[in-house]
Formats: sequence, structure tokens, C-alpha cells
Amino acid sequence: MHDQPAEGRFAGRVHLFPLRVYFEDTDLSGVVYHANYLRYMERARSDMLHVAGIDQRAHHEAGGGAYAIADLHIRYAAPARLGDALLVESEVAQARAASVVIHQTVRRGAEMLARAEVTAALVGADGRPRRQPAAWLEQFRRLAATAAADTATVDTTGEETP
Repeated sequence: MHDQPAEGRFAGRVHLFPLRVYFEDTDLSGVVYHANYLRYMERARSDMLHVAGIDQRAHHEAGGGAYAIADLHIRYAAPARLGDALLVESEVAQARAASVVIHQTVRRGAEMLARAEVTAALVGADGRPRRQPAAWLEQFRRLAATAAADTATVDTTGEETP
């Protein structure tokens, strides 16, 4: 038996990451503990970057910094339960010089269980924002649902950002 990590795939601009709910994921009531949805989404985001050819580990080891979650909004709609087969959908919504906004949805079949908007900022060892490598920014913009290179976008606060 080969011990191979799970890997998702892209379907157009959306990255699909399958997973199953295990006993360790559930709480006393038998449903997935709310914080575990964040773990599922983190795995899916990391896998999306890997499949897109973005090597976070090498960048970090070379002193280029690492992603930190700068903002996260999540809405829970229905519980997942032990044994459920889930799918985490991740889509780049916006690419900025030092951050990326990703929309994520956890589904059981067609049913939406949780939805989140996550902003990940690239930061150096000093905790200050760093520009993303040009190749990464280009890849994110290719994947973005709404962002385009060199255009202004409107964030969720309604303020215009470059």
C-alpha cells in the first residue's frame, strides 16, 4: 500500500478537494466540530497552491516569507457527519500585490455546508507584508474569477483598492 497524500484537481478556475469525515473530526453530538471546517479549507488552499505549481515551502526556506491569514469570514449552513464524503471548492476571487482572496465552499453532494472568504497575506519573518513573486501573482490572476491585472477592484468594505 502506498502512502500518497490526497490531491485535488482544477475544474476550470475552481480547485476541487475531496475528503471524508472521520471520527476525530466530530464533536460529542456526532457532527463536525466547527473549527474543523477551517482545517478542511486550509488543506484545500494548500493543495490548490501545490497543484497550481506554487511552492510555498521552497519560497519560505529561501527567506521569501509565508502566507498568514489576514481576514476570514465563514458562514455555516448545515452540519457534516461521520462518514460523509465532502468536497471543498476553492476559487481565487482577487489577487493583490501582497495578498490573495479565496472563496471556499464545503459541500456534501450539491448541499452547501459552509462558505468562507479568506484573505491570505504574504509576510516576511518580521511579520510585515511582502510582494508575492510575479509568477505567483500572474498565476493567481489567471485563476481569478474577477481580478484582472492592473485594474482597480472593489473590496468588501466598498473601498477602492489598487
